[in-house]
Amino acid sequence: MVDFVLNGDAVSVDVEPDTPLLWVLRDTLGKTGTKFGCGVAACGACTVHVDGVAARTCVLPVEAVAGSEVTTIEGIADGGARHRVQQAWIDAQVPQCGYCQPGMIMAVTALLAENPAPTDADIDDAITNICRCGTYSRIRSAIHRAARA
Repeated sequence: MVDFVLNGDAVSVDVEPDTPLLWVLRDTLGKTGTKFGCGVAACGACTVHVDGVAARTCVLPVEAVAGSEVTTIEGIADGGARHRVQQAWIDAQVPQCGYCQPGMIMAVTALLAENPAPTDADIDDAITNICRCGTYSRIRSAIHRAARA
C-alpha cells in the first residue's frame, strides 16, 4: 500500500511500488486529466505537482510520493472557480488540440508559485513542456496574463 494526499484527500493505493504515478492516477484513481505523452519525461503531458513542485509522472514510481501531497489538473481550481492560469489559457485562446494543456498548465502554476513575475527568459528556462500544435506564443502570452492576474 502507498499512502499520499491527492488533491487534498488522503488516498491509499494497493499497487506495485514501482508503478509509474501516471498510471496510478489514471487507471487506479480515475484522474484522467493527467496525460501520457512520451513515457520518458521529455514532453511534460504527465506533469502534476508533488509537494508543490512540478513533476513528470510517467517515470516517477508511486512509492516516491508516499506521504506527499500530489495535485493534478483536477485539483487546482478553487471550489468552482477556475485557477488564474486556466482562465488565462481561455482568454489567450491557447489550446488547439488541448492534449498537452493539463501538463503545461501544471508546469506554469508551479512556475508562478515560485516566480510570480517571470521574464521571457524565466519562462524559457522553466517551461520545457512540448506543445505539438506549436502554440508557444499564446502560451507565453497566457503566462504573462496569469502573472498579472
